[in-house]
Amino acid sequence: MNRIEKHLKELISQGRKAFIPYIMAGYPDIETTVKVFAMLEDVGADVVELGVPFSDPLADGPVIQEAADGAIKNGVTLKRVLSLMKELRKSHRVPVVLMTYYNPVYKYGLSRFFRDASKAGVDGLIVPDLPPDEADELIEFSRRHHMATIFLAAPTSTDERIRLVAENSTGFVYYVSLTGITGSRLEITRQMERMIKKIKRYTHTPVCVGFGVKKPEQARRIADIADGVIVGSSIVKMMDGDLKSLKRYIESLRRAI
Repeated sequence: MNRIEKHLKELISQGRKAFIPYIMAGYPDIETTVKVFAMLEDVGADVVELGVPFSDPLADGPVIQEAADGAIKNGVTLKRVLSLMKELRKSHRVPVVLMTYYNPVYKYGLSRFFRDASKAGVDGLIVPDLPPDEADELIEFSRRHHMATIFLAAPTSTDERIRLVAENSTGFVYYVSLTGITGSRLEITRQMERMIKKIKRYTHTPVCVGFGVKKPEQARRIADIADGVIVGSSIVKMMDGDLKSLKRYIESLRRAI
């Protein structure tokens, strides 16, 4: 069992839910990324999603697209993110999932990527544009390096896709609460509860919900039916502003979950 899944299952056994914030590496700059990462651990994040900037982020909304553009202009690459991870690991223990599109990993080379990511202290990987039925090689490398592979399920996913996602996800299953891009308005419906139950028919791996979560009350309602809550765009949007305000916002999410 990888470190992420072990930690989340410990939370579940204690009747607690996971808070999983997302930040874009290198936005608005590396220094701020380091400060916010430390803040997230201090506030009590259970896992941190660290985004790797990519020039064509199809699954992301305008906030994260803009952050990716800014990070790329700052010279942030996959190699730089792994170097940053290595530095962060000198003083931080919180589990980290890299969220990256497949192209940067493919260009880096799978074998080299997993070797370097493992040495840097990465605990898991989300590749939103790589479905599980096309990810055999990535899954094999992940298992070899004791890293979680996290796949996405959506309201439109077929039963067969849900089965594949559930059976191949380690760490947690990422349930996308709305189809389309991230940061859209979220409406929590009975459909979400039905879908989470359907996913759990195929796996004992925790199910966490993201895409569109902004307000603490939304996070609280999701935590009532899922094993964890993922918050991204609303945090990234505040990263180039007052960090004290950002900390208060993150604390409000942590309390709600």
